[in-house]
Amino acid sequence: MAKQFEDLDIWKQSRELCKDVYRITNYKLFSKDFKFLEQIRSSAGSVMDNIAEGFERNGNKEFIQFLYISKGSCGETRSQLHRALDNIYISKEEFEMLYDKAFRLSKSLSNFILYLKDSNITGHKNLNLKSLIS
Repeated sequence: MAKQFEDLDIWKQSRELCKDVYRITNYKLFSKDFKFLEQIRSSAGSVMDNIAEGFERNGNKEFIQFLYISKGSCGETRSQLHRALDNIYISKEEFEMLYDKAFRLSKSLSNFILYLKDSNITGHKNLNLKSLIS
């Protein structure tokens, strides 16, 4: 298991998606739609932030819950990409590239959740303290 959240591939993927969202929201048309700009930036940032927060909780169950929240934010970002395309804030090519990144990330999150659920990894909160003392 990773020693820090920055080692996780899903976090690295989410960071790339977030950087791309910030890049496209710097376009002139986006800059005038303040509420939408903040909403899509927030959802993209939430993907990576919830991975980090869940990891730092040191418990498998909590981490999985935060991964689900992260996956939901990823879906929200995909929906907002559709809105950006519909309002001609981004090109069809940009939409397809970003949507594909977000969709692959969502699948990676699902796979990681399944991996954690099926593994013996419990995190520090679930360690048996008696076994540490003995």
